[in-house]
Formats: sequence, C-alpha cells, structure tokens
Amino acid sequence: MSVNRSVKFIRSGSKNHSPKVGIILGSGLGSFSDGVENARTFSYNDLPGFPQVSVAGHAGQLILGNVIETEVAVLQGRAHYYEHGQADVMKIPVQTLVELGCETLVLTNAAGSLVEDATPGSIMLLKDHINFTGVSPLFGESENSRFVDMVNAYDPTLRQKIRSIADEKNINIHEGVYIWFCGPSFETPAEIQAAKSLGADAVGMSTVPEVILARYFGLKVVALSIITNMAAGMSDLALSHEQTMENADHAAKDLELLLTEFLGTYLH
Repeated sequence: MSVNRSVKFIRSGSKNHSPKVGIILGSGLGSFSDGVENARTFSYNDLPGFPQVSVAGHAGQLILGNVIETEVAVLQGRAHYYEHGQADVMKIPVQTLVELGCETLVLTNAAGSLVEDATPGSIMLLKDHINFTGVSPLFGESENSRFVDMVNAYDPTLRQKIRSIADEKNINIHEGVYIWFCGPSFETPAEIQAAKSLGADAVGMSTVPEVILARYFGLKVVALSIITNMAAGMSDLALSHEQTMENADHAAKDLELLLTEFLGTYLH
C-alpha cells in the first residue's frame, strides 16, 4: 500500500520525528518552510502515491521538523483537482500525515475575495465552505465512515486561538465562508454573483477536498486564505496566476507570524 511505503520511507530518514500538526501550504506560501528547524526534506517524487504538482509556487516537498516546541509535517505545495481530474488527489498525502502522528491539519491557500473590505494582501480565517464542484474525494469509499459529519469541520477552538493571536499581534484578519470551484479557469462574474447569493466570502480552487479528507481521517482542521485578488467582476484588473503570486507575498509575513505563534502555543 502506497501510504505504508511512504511512511516507512519517511521514518527511515527522519530521525524519529513524530509530528502533531500537518500543514499544507498554498500558492506562494512555501517560504514558511524556511522557519522549520531540524528539517528533513522529502521530494514528493520519492514518496509512493504522492502526486506530481505542476503549479508555480508549489514545490512538491514534505518537510519534517519543528516550529518552536511543536513537531510538524509541512506539505510544501498541493496537487489540485484540475491538474489530475481526481478529487482525491491529496488522499495519500493527508493519510500519510495521519499515519505519521498528526492530529491537526492547518491549511493555507490563495483566494479571491467576494467581500469589499477583504482586499488583496489581507487574510481570511475560514469558518465553513461550499462545495460548488459537485465532486468529493470520498467517491468510491465503501464503509459507513464515508458519511462524514461536516458540522464544525473548521474547528471552533482552533479558530478562536487564531483570532486571539491575531488580536495580540495586531494582525487584521477577516472570517468567512470559502467556496470551491474546480478551475483552472477563473470564475465568471455571473458565477461570482451566484456564489455571493449562496453566502460565500472567498473563492478558490483547492482546500475543500483536503478538509473533507481530514475529517474523514479524524483530523482537526483550521484553514486560512491569503486574499490575492478581488473576484471576477469586482475589479477592473485582469485575473492571472502571476497576480496571485505577487499578492500572496504581501500577506505572507503576517500569515507566517500567525502560524508560528499558533504552533508555539499549540502544546499549551
């Protein structure tokens, strides 16, 4: 089984790291990995069942180490549904985090804003999501465990901890609902209007399948979006991945501070 072989390979080269928190880093957010101490790095290419990533800003590496006192497993980049046509493309990486010992999954992404106040360069803490794609990473599962309860999928206690850190560090964060479109084309203005009417505050092409998988495997979840653009029809600027990468840099320091403080207090 790919998960078992990946876990065996990782443990053989990781000096007995036992991570408690898994982190998946989105577009342009890979620099957080630079702060991981005692790091051991594994290419996805060397891990059976791990996907190939093809999007700029996603390095395709697993990094084990610690941030302050907390041992972490950082997935530096993700594969997306639109790259492979598989909603469960991140199943083996998420399950590998579980088998390594993780109990919490922190997700980050780059997203478009549907809220006038949440401008590019700001951060949004996710409180819920809308799956607009009609697909699930649990298609094909046969046990009753596939019927996952998604109430409080974004853990209220962890969200409160993030809010408290943001207040303490004077970081302005928004809180909202993320809607998942499959991509890779950006949404149309009409689709964004539909998303607004459904109650969405941010839009993106990732994260939701990983949240579903995390809850399926029993992980607690907290997720943060860097707002990189106003959604289609809300700005005169043309949407592009280059814009996503550039604006991700603007909020990366605040997000890295939030994550570092969160991990520093995680065991307390």
